[in-house]
Amino acid sequence: MCLITIAYQEHPRFPLIVAANRDEFRDRPAEPARFWPSAPHILAGRDVRAGGTWLGISRTGRFAAITNYRDLRRPPIAGPTRGALVKNALDGELDLGDSSKYEGFNLLHGPVEAMRYHNNIEPVDAALTPGIHGLSNHFLNTPWPKVDRAKADLREALNGNERDLVDSLFGLLANAGIAPDGELPDTGLPLAQERAVSSIFISGSEYGTRCSTVVLVDREGQVQFEERTYPDNGRTVETFTLVRP
Repeated sequence: MCLITIAYQEHPRFPLIVAANRDEFRDRPAEPARFWPSAPHILAGRDVRAGGTWLGISRTGRFAAITNYRDLRRPPIAGPTRGALVKNALDGELDLGDSSKYEGFNLLHGPVEAMRYHNNIEPVDAALTPGIHGLSNHFLNTPWPKVDRAKADLREALNGNERDLVDSLFGLLANAGIAPDGELPDTGLPLAQERAVSSIFISGSEYGTRCSTVVLVDREGQVQFEERTYPDNGRTVETFTLVRP
């Protein structure tokens, strides 16, 4: 998952609004979002290779999503799969006591009413503050062009007609505009690749946006979840009510 925008405790009806793109190599097998047969309380996609996931929500009111931290100058770490952190967070069994054993990551997680942000680079572990946030492959709200654009578009969507909110969020996620060279981050990629991944929606032939996901949770615990998978135009739509303890 390479871009997450989130409005947290910002909208009068929806305390949690998420619009996210998952960017990945196109030859890495993945299953579209569904309630997992092995864990029927979890709604998420699944990485077939490692068995974890990048974003999901549970019937018990937990949300989690992860992005990789990209700095190719850092020595690699042959740690466990980071996708397992999302699964564990959705199960309420997350242990971040030794998160340094993983490759760099950012994790948004927790009960909808008590979300948290963790990264294992600085490191940071803190409550998510109310407001509009953006997360790509650096830290929360790092002002990369795609992050700033997505946050601005999310705020505009929130100020628009509520009936158009889902379509506006998917429109936000479809923005394929490339950032100017002078605004690109330096993460160790060659310049041409840094340009290619600077857009919100990445359309590369070998690496690009594999799916877009919108999640809305209202104050009564009603969940609207929609995933659009590319390039086969698959679509998952689920609505359900959170089960509170």
